[in-house]
Amino acid sequence: MASVTSLSDSVQQHLASALSAALPEAAGADPLLRRSDRADYQANGILALAKKAKANPRELATQVVAGIVTGEVIADVEVSGPGFLNITVADKAITENLAARYADDTGRLGVPYAAHPGTTVIDYAQPNVAKEMHVGHLRSAVIGDAMVRLLEFTGENVVRRHHIGDWGTQFGMLIQYLDEHPHELDHKESEVSGEEAMSNLDRLYKTARRLFDSDEEFKTRARRRVVDLQAGDEKTLAIWQKFVDESKIYFFSVFDKLDMEVRDPDIVGESGYNDMLAETCRLLEESGVAVRSEGALCVFFDDIKGPEGNPVPLIVQKSDGGYGYAATDLSAIRDRVFNLKATTLLYVVDARQALHFRMVFETARRAGWLNDDVTAVQLAFGTVLGKDGKPFKTREGETVKLENLLDEAVERATAVVREKAEKVGLTEDEIVENGRYVGVGAVKYADLSTSAVRDYKFDLDQMVSLNGDTSVYLQYAYARIQSILRKAGEARPAAHPELALAPAERALGLHLDQFAETVLEVAAAREPHKMAAYLYQLASLLTTFYDQCPVLKADSPAQVENRLFLVDLTARTLHEGMALLGIRTPEKL
Repeated sequence: MASVTSLSDSVQQHLASALSAALPEAAGADPLLRRSDRADYQANGILALAKKAKANPRELATQVVAGIVTGEVIADVEVSGPGFLNITVADKAITENLAARYADDTGRLGVPYAAHPGTTVIDYAQPNVAKEMHVGHLRSAVIGDAMVRLLEFTGENVVRRHHIGDWGTQFGMLIQYLDEHPHELDHKESEVSGEEAMSNLDRLYKTARRLFDSDEEFKTRARRRVVDLQAGDEKTLAIWQKFVDESKIYFFSVFDKLDMEVRDPDIVGESGYNDMLAETCRLLEESGVAVRSEGALCVFFDDIKGPEGNPVPLIVQKSDGGYGYAATDLSAIRDRVFNLKATTLLYVVDARQALHFRMVFETARRAGWLNDDVTAVQLAFGTVLGKDGKPFKTREGETVKLENLLDEAVERATAVVREKAEKVGLTEDEIVENGRYVGVGAVKYADLSTSAVRDYKFDLDQMVSLNGDTSVYLQYAYARIQSILRKAGEARPAAHPELALAPAERALGLHLDQFAETVLEVAAAREPHKMAAYLYQLASLLTTFYDQCPVLKADSPAQVENRLFLVDLTARTLHEGMALLGIRTPEKL
């Protein structure tokens, strides 16, 4: 089915036509239409147009109103103040528009695809091999996953990339220790859980570190192993692969708890660009983008200075010949642009790395790898804070493990679900499943409902609350609608455009109409928090609707059907919107 023209677009077309008739030179001008508390929509563009044409804005507004055909789409237009237009949409137009969205058999609710889709490579969820995932890994995973879903829904070709930390000096120590103690990681992959895999790695890392710090001979052997690893020695690479495989078992178990799909082919860590590093440096040096400074290969920037006014360079290759993060990130850009044919590179990375990425992107631009047709953007995010407003730590001052945090969220949510279980007739299996969906959804929503660049406080009590701006409130709204639909008996949802709408029905309908433009705007602006805000407002309007408009006890069978249609479309919109954020909507709650 083709996409559905929104009410705002229909109103806009009527306005544009009347505006160009009243003021021919204004043809194609934007009437600046927006939702309003004073009417369904308000158009503010006439003031600027009148000023440009040296006309009286109120008189021009009156002329425009005279040219607007009312009836099918627009019920009424009034001139307000110095020349604003207050526009009321016809009840029939609202219902017919929603009926078209409801009839969309593609499941897209009439949402069109983006006008000019491209290929976006999203770099997100980047844990480190042989290290536990902590609360600091949460935001990249959750925001990145939401952006994948949103962009794919708008028709973008999305390539996922998990740039895991799987290279560097610590692996010399780990590999050497495992070579000398070969049975430390012996087991069949199918027999080990993610938690056990991490426990094995953690134990091995601590033992190797103690030996490294206390035994000079072992330290020398470990450092030689780093050289062997970088040189591609087969035996060394085989042991390194064991660490990567063991870590992946753990990564997949954590991402599974987060209800996130992470696919093995999408994991391309630092090691994946190892063979490109020398060529990246050669290209940068030969083109003059990078220069040698005290033996290191550096890129300098006029506007980036240290505290004493000295230039702060991006070091691509160290003076000892080793490569830093910059060489890997620049090689990844080359791969993503020239091999994956990306038009956009999106990095979901901590805001504290903003300077590094600014320098990397500018270097790639100077080298010609990024240009007007290929852009790189950092979707920077803030820090997860504890209730005290400080970075989230355990009582002992340690970083909070992501697994523990998710387990606690599910535990709290399950307790909330269990309280209402008997009332809604949930089985034990449903309680456990819903507890997981509510707990993980609560964590994700708290993150996604905050503008990414802002810090936010992690408060589980608030997150699993049925009141306020929480995912549980939205999930409960969805489940409540399903309960009404189950109780409807033989009555079925059906649109009745001939019926007049109550104020709460109109408000709900007009907001449902905005879903399509919200999806496209959120995806284009990379601001998932605006999708969360849209859904919260939808659930709030639904609550007002419940209070003012009986559904199953409406005045007539036609009104029952029309209100069932309204709530069913609301449920579908909540379900789809939440799915785009990576959050499930249980049928009973």
